[in-house]
Amino acid sequence: MSRFVITGASGGAPNRLEINDFVKNDKFFSLYIQALQVMSSNNQANIQSLFQLGGIHGLPYIPWDGATGGKAWDDSTQWGGYCTHGSVLFPTWHRPYVMLFEQIMQQNAEAIAATYKVDQAAWKQAATDIRQPYWDWAANAIPPDQVIALKQVSITGPDGKKVTVDNPLYHYKFHPVDPSFPAPYSGWTTTLRQPGSTRPNATDDVARLRLVLGRAQSDITSSTYSMLTRVHNWTAFSNHTVGDGGSSSNSLEAIHDGIHVNVGGRGQMADPSVAAFDPIFFLHHANVDRMLSLWLALNPGVWVSRGDSQDGSFTMPPEAPVDENTTLTPFWNAQTTFWASAGTRDTAKLGYTYPEFNGLDMGNPAAVKTAIGAAVNRLYGSSIFGGFSRLSASASAGKEAEKPAAREITERAAAAPLTATNFLVQPASGNGHGHGDSQPTVHPGHPTPPEGDFWDWTARIEFKKYELGCSFSVLLFLGAVPEDPEDWLCSENLAGAHHAFVNSSAGRCANCRGQGDLLAEGFVHLDNAIAQHSGLGSLEPGVVEPYLTQALQWRVQKVDGTPADLESLEVSVVCTPLSYPPGSMFPVPGEPRSYNGITHGRPGGCRHA
Repeated sequence: MSRFVITGASGGAPNRLEINDFVKNDKFFSLYIQALQVMSSNNQANIQSLFQLGGIHGLPYIPWDGATGGKAWDDSTQWGGYCTHGSVLFPTWHRPYVMLFEQIMQQNAEAIAATYKVDQAAWKQAATDIRQPYWDWAANAIPPDQVIALKQVSITGPDGKKVTVDNPLYHYKFHPVDPSFPAPYSGWTTTLRQPGSTRPNATDDVARLRLVLGRAQSDITSSTYSMLTRVHNWTAFSNHTVGDGGSSSNSLEAIHDGIHVNVGGRGQMADPSVAAFDPIFFLHHANVDRMLSLWLALNPGVWVSRGDSQDGSFTMPPEAPVDENTTLTPFWNAQTTFWASAGTRDTAKLGYTYPEFNGLDMGNPAAVKTAIGAAVNRLYGSSIFGGFSRLSASASAGKEAEKPAAREITERAAAAPLTATNFLVQPASGNGHGHGDSQPTVHPGHPTPPEGDFWDWTARIEFKKYELGCSFSVLLFLGAVPEDPEDWLCSENLAGAHHAFVNSSAGRCANCRGQGDLLAEGFVHLDNAIAQHSGLGSLEPGVVEPYLTQALQWRVQKVDGTPADLESLEVSVVCTPLSYPPGSMFPVPGEPRSYNGITHGRPGGCRHA
């Protein structure tokens, strides 16, 4: 039997575009919407249908294109999806997954472009260049209306005229609802985002979705910046199991988990078994893939390390050893073999790239690292320097001059050309190390470094991943917590959260039950919230410690909105001194110090005084 071989999209390696830019390109958007309509309307037994592609990730736990393991899948011992969560393979497994979606989408776009009667050559070229867009939640956590709000969109049809069509990005319509789906998904005929209930008549709550994502923006951006700039080993970067490498930073998977939970709420995106049926899933995972590319550029020479398979998968037994040569099923790279992580490193060979890499000499890793570091500072650097700038402004009120806010700095930087040589921090004179009379010249790609020392206050959150049997969130507040749990994720006092992205059908899997003691960890960077809520003019420990002891509170909430007690929860606080020496690309962390007394003695607080 012939297999669907995943080659990626054809026609070179054009950019994947950010969704806010993508929707402004009429040809790309028109072709994409029509391609998704074809994929969504295909018979759900068709392996190229959106249903079958979504089912690779989880339910209905059936083989995709004949991909089975060496032994038959045992639903009593293995997780039934192919995806590899909590594993060192998490970033690289999802890379050929997005490639597969992109390849089928482009093939449909090419067929659609061939039907255009007006300006056909341009439409055919657009179909050659089209790639799966990404949603950069770290820069803009609220997607455009074309993704989350509009049930119909305007596109240009084959006759060259504008036409209004149903929007396949808004949700996926099941035809039919698969009998494998548990409640509440068994009662919903479409995917839903932040629905107000789990009843069969539930609907999307777009206003709440915007509020939740908007409130999470600072947390998402600061976590992303810290991950990209302070995590340097694969294990800590790749997955959410305990072990941050001493960086007090979230893994890529932990940040990814939070996006799933915040988008879905009670809806499908918050449950791994059904998340991939929501069309926003592939916008999200294209950005997860982009983060992998950015991180690799900043950490040349680092790649997939050895680990274990954690819960296992449809084809992989639990707790099996895995590495860069482990097959990434069900993604065929030939008629009889599968992709492995070792073959996924160079995106240009996979048919795409990202805008940050345009014009760079990929054969010069040092220059690439410099350019990507500058891009990361421009895009996300205000997340750390913004809080300091607010504190500095407060402390220097009444003075004639204040430092410009980090956002103003990054806006100025955005106008500068992105080249590998323009983003160096160079001394104006002297020996090049900032000694003597020389003063460092900071390129606009870098936020203005603060004077003196500054600190990164971080809450570390640890818990047993499967304790509640569903996805949930640990929410941190500075100040009063709203009485109504429905208001928690939208509260102005919400400082950040760490989310557990958990299969609600885990009870069917003996290994999931057996891993009841499996710990997950995450981090919430508190500086921006301290600056916003405290009224303090400093982040110095002597000032912040008593404030956090009084103000920091937390709650646990299941995705269905109900509060929960989490016996395994431990919230502790760490303070890491940061410096910005001349010539440094990013803030340099010093030795972190634990402030256990801030949370010790409270339920869910630090267990050690």
